[in-house]
Amino acid sequence: MTAMPQMKSAPDNRTLANALRMLAIDAVEQAKSGHPGAPMGLADIAQVLWNRYLKHNPADPHWPDRDRFILSNGHSSMLLYALLHLSGYALPLDELKRFRQLHSKTPGHPEVGVTPGVETTTGPLGQGLANAVGMALAEKLLAEEFNRPTHTIVNHRTFVFVGDGCLMEGISHEVCSLAGTLGLEKLVAFYDDNGISIDGHVRGWFTDDTPSRFEAYGWRVIRDVDGHDPAAIESAIRTAFKTCGKPTLVCCKTVIGWGAPNKAGSHDVHGAPLGAKEVAATRQALGWAYAPFEIPAQIRAEWDARREGERMQRKWEQRFEVYAGEYPVPAAEFRRRMAGDLPADFDVQANAWMTGVARATEAIATRKASQLAIEALASMLPELLGGSADLTGSNLTNWKASRTVGRNEGGNYVHYGVREFGMTAITNGLALHGGYIPFGGTFLVFSDYARNGLRMAALMRLRSIFVFTHDSIGLGEDGPTHQPVEHAMSLRLIPNMDVWRPCDLLETAVSWRAAVERRDGPTSLLLSRQNLPAQRDDGDRASLAARGGYVLVDAPTGEPDLVLIATGSEVTLAIKAKEILSGQGVSVRVVSMPSTTVFDRQDLAYRRSVLPDGVKRIAIEAGATALWWKYVGLDGAVIGMEGFGESAPASALFPHFGFTAERIAETARLLVHSAHGLS
Repeated sequence: MTAMPQMKSAPDNRTLANALRMLAIDAVEQAKSGHPGAPMGLADIAQVLWNRYLKHNPADPHWPDRDRFILSNGHSSMLLYALLHLSGYALPLDELKRFRQLHSKTPGHPEVGVTPGVETTTGPLGQGLANAVGMALAEKLLAEEFNRPTHTIVNHRTFVFVGDGCLMEGISHEVCSLAGTLGLEKLVAFYDDNGISIDGHVRGWFTDDTPSRFEAYGWRVIRDVDGHDPAAIESAIRTAFKTCGKPTLVCCKTVIGWGAPNKAGSHDVHGAPLGAKEVAATRQALGWAYAPFEIPAQIRAEWDARREGERMQRKWEQRFEVYAGEYPVPAAEFRRRMAGDLPADFDVQANAWMTGVARATEAIATRKASQLAIEALASMLPELLGGSADLTGSNLTNWKASRTVGRNEGGNYVHYGVREFGMTAITNGLALHGGYIPFGGTFLVFSDYARNGLRMAALMRLRSIFVFTHDSIGLGEDGPTHQPVEHAMSLRLIPNMDVWRPCDLLETAVSWRAAVERRDGPTSLLLSRQNLPAQRDDGDRASLAARGGYVLVDAPTGEPDLVLIATGSEVTLAIKAKEILSGQGVSVRVVSMPSTTVFDRQDLAYRRSVLPDGVKRIAIEAGATALWWKYVGLDGAVIGMEGFGESAPASALFPHFGFTAERIAETARLLVHSAHGLS
């Protein structure tokens, strides 16, 4: 196809939007894979927002006061890639041509850290919306903390595109309800109301009165916006910018696959290429007489946001310099926190804290030990932002100086209500925004509700911290519905997720310190309800525990007949079993392994020094046994749970399920004797 001559006048709104449509169509067609329909339907809304209202600088995707743009319906990824490419981000045309190909910067769903300008990884529907709530919450709290009456250095909006699928997912209720309660005014969501999902017209399974639903949440709702009328879209955005103390939902009526003569408005255009014939027909219908991936210079010039973005950022930086001149301490603190750095004196303070912890001898539940760790860390890290899903008194996630975040006031503690999944995804949004080290708490068994949010935190390598208490059958009388059995093991299966199950106050402090220092992934802390005794410390236990697994008590000669490996509350049982076995002439080493994931990252020499070759091993944990076999080998043994728990006090449950020093000792005796050919 021959390109048309240069345009005689500036391209209009529709032509600019058609550039988005055609880039999406061409990329999906070339990949023979993707979702062209939503980008085609959303192009007019995106064009108005990005060209007239979005505050961003393509040359610096990490400018702190930029607006955040989230594509919650992440299958529409080619819309975002086209926006980033045309507005001037470091996303060349060749990357669009490599859509969905190995190692391209244009994966099938947007991934943070892969594509410049992508704020979060989206695809599992509803979670981008939840991340957006977290980002808007971060903006609100940072503004409360750092802005001054005559200086506004935090003042940006979070925009999110959502589809029917996002709003069908239950997480949308959790997070949008909370957003309304907290009055997150800088959050603006655009609802792509096209009435289509993969299975067809949604009226057969989604008939919610969505505008009324959001009004009930406490949102401002702008109804019945024609999503293909630039004037109507612009009017809605201007209304969304007016102060009202509420987040805004812009309900846009759109046609999926707008512009495709034969497939627009049907599910045929949702998740498959248009096909060569329909692509040609769409080009003709749109009057787009250009070759695939060809964008005329005048259209590119209209889309290019680099000069305006640089101007906006420079203006903000000038304001910030004036602010820093008057308020040097908060200015330096803002810079540090947005960079994700810990305070310069953190190591000194943390080392002093750990020295005090090492001297403690009292028995304490690790959930209480966690609260003491939070108390200490909060005094060192003003960026620590906590919360719990309605279980503060059980999770012990608050601290003396914690202040509840409310609608009209800032704070550092969020009462999430019974919203485990929402809390987890909001925590991820807070971490993505920057300025905070966020954590959220619930019972370990309810990590099931939050599972995909945990996975996304790991996929994005976020500094999100998840506090899971009541970590085993040791929680007692609530019974098998609340007793986690497979949960510790399942969390360890998530790549990049560090999982800690500490045995006492010291290991809990170590795990918390590791969590806040870690910058390349999330951490789950698994904590006991019941009191656990302090283990002895020969002076270097904290540094050894930080390696994930270590020799807690060694055999008298350092050459054991047997190694007992345990975590959490079962470490005490291993120590008692060692005492029994010593009386029977069996030389035993006890290894505490609070974090298998961290231990696995240690060098081979260290791991062999802890778990020597050729020595029988037994792993002990009140949970599913699957992964422990890689530590004990086929000739070892694992003492764990093979089914669900029971409702009874912990003192009855542990012996009922065989978690006794005597059973461990008997298993060990048989194992050692079999190794020597004895009966």
